[in-house]
Formats: sequence, structure tokens, C-alpha cells
Amino acid sequence: MLCTRRQFFKSTAATAVVLGGGGLSLLSRLPRVSAQEARLPFKAVQFSPEIEPLVRLLEDTPRERLLEEVASRIRRGLGYRDVLAALLLAGVRNIQPRPVGFKFHAVLVVNSAHLASVASPESDRWLPIFWALDYFKSSQARDVSEGDWTMSVVNESAVPPKATAKRAFIEAMERWDEPAADAAVSGFARSVGAQEIFDVFCRLGARDFRDIGHKAIYVANSWRTLRAIGWQHAEPVLRSLAYGLLDRRGDPNPAQSDLPADRPGRRNAELAKKIRAEWREGKVSGEGTRELLATLRERSAQDASEKVAELLNRGVAPQSVWDALFQGVGELLMRRPGLIALHAVTSTNALHFAYQTTGDDETRRFLMLQNAAFLPLFRGDAGGLGKARIDELKPADLKRGDKGALDDIFADVTNDRLRAARKTLAYLRAQGNAVDFINAARRLVFLKGNDSHDYKFSSAALEDYFNVSPSLRDRFLAASIFNLPGSADEDNGLVNRTRAALS
Repeated sequence: MLCTRRQFFKSTAATAVVLGGGGLSLLSRLPRVSAQEARLPFKAVQFSPEIEPLVRLLEDTPRERLLEEVASRIRRGLGYRDVLAALLLAGVRNIQPRPVGFKFHAVLVVNSAHLASVASPESDRWLPIFWALDYFKSSQARDVSEGDWTMSVVNESAVPPKATAKRAFIEAMERWDEPAADAAVSGFARSVGAQEIFDVFCRLGARDFRDIGHKAIYVANSWRTLRAIGWQHAEPVLRSLAYGLLDRRGDPNPAQSDLPADRPGRRNAELAKKIRAEWREGKVSGEGTRELLATLRERSAQDASEKVAELLNRGVAPQSVWDALFQGVGELLMRRPGLIALHAVTSTNALHFAYQTTGDDETRRFLMLQNAAFLPLFRGDAGGLGKARIDELKPADLKRGDKGALDDIFADVTNDRLRAARKTLAYLRAQGNAVDFINAARRLVFLKGNDSHDYKFSSAALEDYFNVSPSLRDRFLAASIFNLPGSADEDNGLVNRTRAALS
């Protein structure tokens, strides 16, 4: 899947012409480019004629001019969906999905930016997308400096027939066979529908703990973006996804080894079969939630999975299991603020999405068991606030109906996150309106966010507030303050630039 891209950045003028008459005004400012230079490298994958020119614009335009160039096309009628599609595909073609993190966050963050966009008022709708455009350029430059990876064309001679493509893909992934998987995934993409493909990928994304949950995140986020931009763009995304899922971080072939990252998945594949057939018909149980939360605090990954199976077999509703998992990641934020805890939040968000979306009953059980196993692995020594417990978080004094309460909360974030969390809990209980808090938090991400994790975390946590049972969700949202930006944080500068470009 690799080819050079040294001539790749010389084709801006050709791209502008293809995009339409408005692009012709750029020609006076650009050097002439030969027809040969305007072509992609022979081995680079190419997209459909409808989206390829816009992808090329994102790839070829210098970072300091990209927002303005995209804005000029939006003013002439370029739509949101096309910008989103081009952003995802530009990342897929230009940025190596190994490891599934670091510079590859430019791809992982596309869905997070999209979620923030659709949840925002119309006046803010473009802000997260333009942030992601700018972030893509920094990741693209980093990829060039690290070897200049580009997705190559498919080896069509190795693509299996439609009738056998699914089985060939699954077997290649089980063998961790990269060339076979790359060819087979193209046949798989061309032979069946999206749901059948997702059912396979969401299980593969959760099978191992390498890349601290990023594999599951990539499965969920790519799927959600494809649902927004259209399945016609799926094949290159699935190729990138399969290649990323086969990243073993220097380990021996997992198919021939017994490695710590793979053990929970292998145990849970068997444990899932031992959960009763009527597991979804259980009753909501606060006691069951507390039992699992206690296990997540102190016990092993295996203990956590076995506790989930025990609760489901005992007749406890799956919602009570998820309540414990969401409370567990919130508590981890309190105990250990930073990258590890925020990835526990974002991977739980991804696994919950997969759980809701897959059509396979056994896979649903497997995903719950894996999520439970992952949280003790994220837990580590649980530094930070040490033994802080989310169910013991107490509200701080806050005047009921105080219109400045949100300003007060986010002003505290920079210097005292625990106090800000306690004030958040008081605010939510007094006002009973989480929407205002969520909107304020999201706007601060737009103004202050300077890292992909700001978008990934906020989109996951603010979405999952609504996935937690009502009696528990205020504490979950209060715990999110441990990784949200505060009003005293430095502005990122892109908001003003974006608004100026679009005006």
C-alpha cells in the first residue's frame, strides 16, 4: 500500500482548473505545471472523478492558504458533505494508519469534528471542519517527513471472487496476512452491503488492545463518517482500516503467539458463548452497576469480563453494565487525568457505538466483555487523585438560577478541575439542563482546542452523557470536566481565521 509522493504536491493548478471557472483566478499566482506533473503517481490509489479534484486541492494547497481556498469554494456552492468526504479521503490516501494514532489522528478526528459540527448552531457549523482541515495539513507534513507513505492501487489480480471474498478476508485477518487482507477487503467491499461488512470489522477492531483502543475508534469513526458521506467512498477507507487493524507494534505474528494484548479477546470470544440467550431481557439494577464498578476499580481484566457475564446471566440488564462502564471511565478521568484516561473514554464510546450498531448478537456480547476487560488495562496505577470515586463526588455550593454559573465553572477548569467538577454537578442538579453546559463546553473546544484529542474526547463524552441512565449521567458529565478546556486557556486562532475566510 505504499508509493512515493515526491511529485504529488506539484499539481495545484490542474486541480483548480478541474474544480471550475472560479479556480482559474488562481493561475496568475501559480507556476505552470506540465500535464505529466499534474497526474498522480502511477501507483497511488485514485478516487472517483466527482471527488478526486477536491481531494487533490486539500493535498496540494499549502497549509497557510488551505482554509481560504476551501472557503472560496464554499461561498460558490461547495457543500458540507463533499468537504467532509474529501477530508476523510485525503487522510486515508496520504497518512499511514500505523500506528493507529499519532499523525493518523487527522483521520480519526474527522468523525469527531463532524459530530461537533452537526450538534452546533449554524453560525459555528464550519468551525470544527476547518480545524480538521488545518490539522490534516500538519499530519500530512509529518507523514512526508517520516517516509512519505501513500496508499497504492489495489492488486486486482489478487482480489478474490465475490462469492469467496468475505471468507478470504476473515481468514487473512485471522492469519495477520497483510497482502492477502488488502486484496480480499476490496473484494469484500464490492460484494456485500455495509451492515455485513461492519459486523466483521467491529469485532476485528475490538479483538486486541494494541494502540490503546484506537483500532476500535477507527472502526467506529470511519463507519460513522461513511454513513454521512456515502458508501461509494468505502473501499479505500476499508483498505486503510484493514491495514491499521493488522498493526502489531513489532510483536510476533499474533496468530502464532500467545501475547498479552490478545489474551482478553481470545478468552472473551469463548466467554461470550456462555452468556444466556435471553441476556437482553434483564432488569435495570443499581446494585449490579455498583458491583461491576467495584470490580473495575480493583480487579483484573479477566475478572471484569467474568463479572459482566455473571451479571447478564443473573438477569441484570445490559444498560446496567454500560452504566458501570461509563461510570468507570469517568472515575478514571478523575483519578488519572490525561491521555490514558481520555482514550478509555473514546474507546468506550466507540465500542458502545459498535454494540448498538452491529446486527450480530454474539458480537454484542463480545464487545461488552472486551470493553470491561480494557478498562483495568487503562487503569494502571490510577494516579492523579488516587482513590477518588465518581459515586462519591459531592456538589459544590452554587446559587440556583445563577446565570453566571457556567462562566464560573469553566473559569475554574484551568486551576482546579475538582472544584469545577463539583460545581458542574451542582449546576446540573439545580438547573436540570445539560444542553447549555454541553453547548458551552463545545464552544470552548472550538475556541481553545489545539489537539485532535480535544475534539475526540469532547465529542465522545458529550455524546455519551445521553447513553448513561438519567440517575447517573450528571456525575458522568461532571467528570468530563477533567479533560475539557477552560475559559482561561489560550485561544487557537483558527476561529477568527475561519470566520474571516467565510465572510
